Amino acid sequence: MAQFPAEQSKSGAFKRQEDAFRDWVRRDGSSAYGPERDRYHLYVSLACPWAHRTIILRKLKGLEEAIGMTVVDPVRDERGWAFRDGPGHSADPVNSFEFLSEAYHATDPGYRGRVTVPVLWNKETKRIVSNSDDDIMRMFNREFGDLATTEHDFYPADLSNEIDALNKLIYERVNNGVYLAGFATRQKPHETAVQNFSKRSTTRSAPVEAALFVRHDSDGVRLAPFPDAHSLRRRLPRPLQVQSPPHCRLPEPLAVFARPLSARRNRRDREL
Repeated sequence: MAQFPAEQSKSGAFKRQEDAFRDWVRRDGSSAYGPERDRYHLYVSLACPWAHRTIILRKLKGLEEAIGMTVVDPVRDERGWAFRDGPGHSADPVNSFEFLSEAYHATDPGYRGRVTVPVLWNKETKRIVSNSDDDIMRMFNREFGDLATTEHDFYPADLSNEIDALNKLIYERVNNGVYLAGFATRQKPHETAVQNFSKRSTTRSAPVEAALFVRHDSDGVRLAPFPDAHSLRRRLPRPLQVQSPPHCRLPEPLAVFARPLSARRNRRDREL
């Protein structure tokens, strides 16, 4: 059975929905959203690898004091992501929402798509600015630069073409590739996704490079947090560390693997 029927093609392949909200915070005044301290809030889940990327870059840029963050309950039911007090997650201190779907419907009452994280929320207009992890990371890196406590540029113009090429490769083969394999409902699209996932890169910047350290860019954290991390954890004696590149003297390495949700889950991973 398809986990997300609306995102399943007739051939049995998983077809990811597009991000619904893609407004931008702009520091040059060209957008209705300007970068201001405590005006925006980030909703994330530690169980979602797409959200991990925004959590990592928020940390690397030193935006914790400027942009608040709330973590939803990692366990979902048919109602979707929920706000509950518990270890590593909490109730919603901004809007008192019980479910993240309320933020989507407050922004678009007619929204019928899947509710996803991360979400960048505007506390003044009470609307979602963006639910695109790529766009949120770009905003954190550049548009919120005046509020950041570090000056590191993770998307320098002279490396943008290489970054975009690496970004595309990792997304197609790994980030979305594991979903194409896992959510396929027929054998052929499943096997195609597995084969693409297993291909070695012939480019200079292989995906494995991105898994081991953050180079200069925001997409360097694209590989490590994703679902294949379960197999990587089985081979690593401790959480993978994101090491700062030579020209970025960050105070300490940043662990990119969240702790297991439970001891039971950890035991199951070791047994696989």
